[in-house]
Amino acid sequence: MELKLARTELDNKPKTISIDKIEAAVSKDGGKIFYFDKDNSHKELIALVEYFEQKGLSVYHRTVKYGLDENDYMYEVHIL
Repeated sequence: MELKLARTELDNKPKTISIDKIEAAVSKDGGKIFYFDKDNSHKELIALVEYFEQKGLSVYHRTVKYGLDENDYMYEVHIL
């Protein structure tokens, strides 16, 4: 599964990250916070949450609004 990380510049395209790289980062640090782009579907993020919950980890997922426009948001995922 490939997910798009949050953009650092509005004009840039989002970078992608695989679930294997996410899992490696979490196992290395013991927990990690990821920010994902709004171009990811809600279904993909729920699949990510379920994947790590099946591995016995705690996962917190929320939508973060950073502007007044309805389209100014990203997803925040804490994996512990």
